[in-house]
Amino acid sequence: MHYLGTWFFKITAWIFSLFIFRKKVYYEDKRTQNRHIKGKAIVITNHNNILDFGFMEFLFFDRVLRCQVAELMYKKNFFMTFFLKMLGSIKVDRDKRDFSFMKKSVEVLDKGGVLMVYPEARIPKAHEEKPLPFKTSVTQIAFDSGAPIIPVYADGKYMGKGPCSVIIGKPINVKDMYDESLTERENRAIITVKLREKIIQLKDELNRQKEEKAK
Repeated sequence: MHYLGTWFFKITAWIFSLFIFRKKVYYEDKRTQNRHIKGKAIVITNHNNILDFGFMEFLFFDRVLRCQVAELMYKKNFFMTFFLKMLGSIKVDRDKRDFSFMKKSVEVLDKGGVLMVYPEARIPKAHEEKPLPFKTSVTQIAFDSGAPIIPVYADGKYMGKGPCSVIIGKPINVKDMYDESLTERENRAIITVKLREKIIQLKDELNRQKEEKAK
């Protein structure tokens, strides 16, 4: 059902997306990258606002993204709950500390799907440093599934404030970052910090490419 639901959303909202999500796409390595994701993958990105989900769906238009969504969004209203279920979103219930979302996420990846994760777990407040510290669950899911992580940074300029500048990083294999002299818990914590640092590096690289293009 979620495949039909996602494609129905993408096709019917495509015209509106051209106005809401005007975008300028950059790549960490333009020679080897494009927006087509082959096989299973975990897409991670910084969290700007509630429109991020729609933006990412249209950024990677040819794939169905199964997005982890906080329980708060399911409490908005009936229509929001129906919409999220229609798109096959994976509910993350932080109130109950229910970790079943991790098993569901791995199942999506084991079937060759694409998982969408906001490792900050919430939208940062105005006074907070961005991005927020990442949750280690995304690293554990990568361990368990063997899926590569595709890091993305977007400046969040939607709804006529844009175009939104976004940069797509090269895929990361967490196994290449694993230190056998450390425990899995220690590796998970260290790699998660490195993933956050990668998003920050992509932000800097995006600004560099924009400045270079403006010359």
